[in-house]
Amino acid sequence: MKLVRWGQPGAEKPGVLDNEGQVRSLVGMVDDWHGAALADGSLARVAALDPRTLPAVAPGERLGPCVGAVGKLVCVGLNYTDHAKEANMAAPKEPILFLKATSSINGPFDPVEIPRDAQKVDWEVELGIVIGKTARYVTKEDALAHVAGYCVVNDVSERAFQLERGGQWDKGKAADTFGPLGPWLVTADEVPDPQALALWLEVDGVRRQDGSTRDMIFGAAELVSYISQFMSLQPGDVIATGTPAGVGMGLKPPVYLQPGQTMTVGIAGLGEQRSTVVAFGAAVAR
Repeated sequence: MKLVRWGQPGAEKPGVLDNEGQVRSLVGMVDDWHGAALADGSLARVAALDPRTLPAVAPGERLGPCVGAVGKLVCVGLNYTDHAKEANMAAPKEPILFLKATSSINGPFDPVEIPRDAQKVDWEVELGIVIGKTARYVTKEDALAHVAGYCVVNDVSERAFQLERGGQWDKGKAADTFGPLGPWLVTADEVPDPQALALWLEVDGVRRQDGSTRDMIFGAAELVSYISQFMSLQPGDVIATGTPAGVGMGLKPPVYLQPGQTMTVGIAGLGEQRSTVVAFGAAVAR
């Protein structure tokens, strides 16, 4: 299934995409796509429905982040060898973890705002893992049984804040609108191999990133297991699994986002985002 959240910021409603690409409403059947609604039993009940019997959502309705009330957005750094190389950093021996503020979460077609005093705003297409069952000290072999599904994530980053201002990476990762999720959450049964997905990112139609999840240093199952050794993962938590080469910081000379530009971000089978970059202070949907 492809699960969606539609409606105005802060008032999104649950839905599902039918086989013709029509958004169907699940209002009254599911509270929202968060927490317990992402458990196997809840998903099975929705899967048993005939989407054609569900109310159609009017064309043009905004799609919000595909997961609501995210408790944690856990990110993995330098998880592709080619990206570590372009960043002039050693490939990690264990996953590098940091947290991206949940207040950064944005809709897949909402504007991305350049923060005040930012000079080096960059892009990062990433596979998102959405947890459906509490994971605590799980093994690699059992890890994917705790996954509800997968989605597209753009880990938008301000490189000067991240690398030149001291301390942790979070300062460059956590600005409002820096975490577009979606357009939809594809349930795990439709993604038999999360390590066989093409992913890409374009800026104003120029292909900047073009990779595959098969090139991840630490795969999805290993990441879920590894992270669960340090913190419990709860239903609705999201893991952003790292980005391949092609970020703006890695170009020679570096290229960063400017107001008016558009990012198109996609993963095979998981859909595409389209985000316009706006200057600080511009009105943005949340």
